[in-house]
Amino acid sequence: MTEPSVIHNTFIVERSFSKPVERVFTAFADSGKKRRWFAEGEHHEIEAFEMDFRVGGVERTRYRFKENTQFAGVELSTEGSFQDIVPNQRIVTASTMTFGGRHISVALVTIELLPTETGTDLICTHQGAFFEGSDGPQIREQGWRTLFDHLAKELDEK
Repeated sequence: MTEPSVIHNTFIVERSFSKPVERVFTAFADSGKKRRWFAEGEHHEIEAFEMDFRVGGVERTRYRFKENTQFAGVELSTEGSFQDIVPNQRIVTASTMTFGGRHISVALVTIELLPTETGTDLICTHQGAFFEGSDGPQIREQGWRTLFDHLAKELDEK
């Protein structure tokens, strides 16, 4: 039997923030805030970021890796749609990712926000199909953990 051409994987990342649910939700809903913590980075230049935060709305991000990186000049892009939004509770997106013009994965991501006495618990469930040559589930999970580090910094602003 040959190896499968698709790796299916589900992982969950949990994170607690000391800010109220409304503030965490706004960091996902406000395109300026989300661009800062989700799209900007030191290893790439943003070529496009657009977000229509509503059920059925589209989110697109396109980067190009900077010189002196492992993938200098290569384009990475994601395109997704918001499948479900419950203010201050839940956001569900379905998205595809391309690397160098080649589809590498498809994902369903559910973000749950739970109020606590000290702020907000976030539960991110990522269900993915990873194609040949993709980054794979372990690297993608680490990517989400890094993004939530950036989100924590965004929430600490102001």
